[in-house]
Amino acid sequence: MSNHTTNHFSRRRFLQGMAAAAGGAAMHSLPGGLGQRAWASGKPETTEAKLGFIALTDAAPLFIAKEKGFFADHGMTDVQVLKQSSWGTVRDNLVLGSGRGGIDGSHILTPMPYLMTAGVEDRVGMYVLARLNLAGQCISVANEYSDLKVGLDTTDFAKALRDKRDAGEEVRAAMTFPGGTHDLWIRYWMAAGGIDPERDIDTIVVPPAQMVANMRVGSMDAFCVCEPWNQQLVNHGLGYTANTTGELWHNHPEKAFGMRQDYVDENPNATRALLMAIMEAQMYCADPDNVEEVAEICARRRYVHAPYDDIIDRMRGDFDYGNGRVVENHPDRMRYWSDQASYPFKSHDLWFVVEDQRWGYLPMDLDRQALVDHVNREDLWREAAAELGVDSAAIPDSTSRGKEEFFDGKVFDPEDPDAYLDSLDIKYTS
Repeated sequence: MSNHTTNHFSRRRFLQGMAAAAGGAAMHSLPGGLGQRAWASGKPETTEAKLGFIALTDAAPLFIAKEKGFFADHGMTDVQVLKQSSWGTVRDNLVLGSGRGGIDGSHILTPMPYLMTAGVEDRVGMYVLARLNLAGQCISVANEYSDLKVGLDTTDFAKALRDKRDAGEEVRAAMTFPGGTHDLWIRYWMAAGGIDPERDIDTIVVPPAQMVANMRVGSMDAFCVCEPWNQQLVNHGLGYTANTTGELWHNHPEKAFGMRQDYVDENPNATRALLMAIMEAQMYCADPDNVEEVAEICARRRYVHAPYDDIIDRMRGDFDYGNGRVVENHPDRMRYWSDQASYPFKSHDLWFVVEDQRWGYLPMDLDRQALVDHVNREDLWREAAAELGVDSAAIPDSTSRGKEEFFDGKVFDPEDPDAYLDSLDIKYTS
């Protein structure tokens, strides 16, 4: 297997670190065992929590929970919402924990708690407590390819990349973290069109807020990231949106609210309070009457630190792709609460685990379901929802959303993930 992925660790080193976590027996050695499943009630054990975020609009529920007082309303009066410079920094600070100058939890790429719990470099037990949003990411390409009007179909794009590479030039696609959501979306899109993301293009890691600057200096041909950086690329005239990731998979799961296992196990009441505050904030973000205020809060220096005009349109659902295509009230705009956006379906987390196996980030002999059952704490979400009085329509009957179909016709059946893997032409399983 060739490996052109540029990041802070080699895949070989990663897989070596995974050795102890491979197979069914691995689940017995997860940090802290399987954790406490009891859910307490009453006053929060602590009023403190340090929560990280990356400068992206899908972190809005954390901003709103802080700014509108939802954390304080639930007794969490000393919550800090702390900007992180990259997803690697999020990982490092979660490994440290707040006791050593790090953080207790974060707005996070959904696969990261799985990669961390299973053994990426330093292992730390993590839980996924809620989904923060559905969809809302985009794949953008440089103006160099403006004549191709790249969209879901990559046929012409693939030829242009081959021609550029054959001429001796570098071709690069940027994402934000190896094995994270943006990595998986851009890999899926390219592979569906016959572009091998390991052999045909260099996949590089760039922090979200640096995407536009790197495109400006010609560091990449395409990138995948959340807003407002895709819209900012268009507003600066440096490129255009090829597709929103919701066009690849309608209402796909995206970011999560993840916390260290030890914080949750030691502070069940505080965790419940944090969850209820974030769920209320998600409802607030989803209200059309609040969209301008949410966009203004996101734009603030302490949060996304980007112009309001780079944020508001796509938050409203109005998409100017920058290539002549304009879609108002987009069916694949980001969802914060509707369509059961907050509930962390185990079937969705299973897909992320399978995709990370597809690209060699996780070993094939891993006990997938045991890992998902350990990390995904949808049971705590349900308890918080009941305490909050969430409408039953927002609470699914099952931990599975069932079969999922992608833009290229592939189907993921959580009851048979191996059949899905077998159906994929480009993969790096071993």
